[in-house]
Amino acid sequence: GIILVAINPYKQLPIYGDAIIHAYSGQNMGDMDPHVFAVAEEAYKQMARNNKNQSIIVSGESGAGKTVSARYTMRYFATVSKSSSNAHVEDKVLASNPITEAVGNAKTTRNDNSSRFGKYTEISFDQSYQIIGANMRTYLLEKSRVVFQVENERNYHIFYQLCASAMQPEYKHLKLGRSQE
Repeated sequence: GIILVAINPYKQLPIYGDAIIHAYSGQNMGDMDPHVFAVAEEAYKQMARNNKNQSIIVSGESGAGKTVSARYTMRYFATVSKSSSNAHVEDKVLASNPITEAVGNAKTTRNDNSSRFGKYTEISFDQSYQIIGANMRTYLLEKSRVVFQVENERNYHIFYQLCASAMQPEYKHLKLGRSQE
């Protein structure tokens, strides 16, 4: 399949706006510069042409920009499919991200906010190839972290957040104590 290596520049670049989306829409792979929109366009065309499911795998180390790349891909699909909620579909699909990250991110020796889980996002299209819904599944990859952490690493953020809220009335029944950081 097609492989695109994208690098997170850690700053906003003017290469992800609607004008760029429209420039890639309908183009053949290789006619334009390599871009996440080129990969999304090829998957969209293959889905529409062959009426077959398509997959885009976004992989990389912590901080590589996987979530941002997935967001740009979803925005591309929403825009080119002219879905009714096109402007905010990626926001709706990723609305659970802060909760997912609290439960699945932890401090490691390499990163203070490292994802310790994987995500599978399925976007559903109707017969007109417009987005009609999405489903996100998460997979906790480091279950052992719940009971054991390497020196200078921490458990999942959610445990520290709950302990920090232990005195709040709504959490009294949990009988939480202070964290042992």
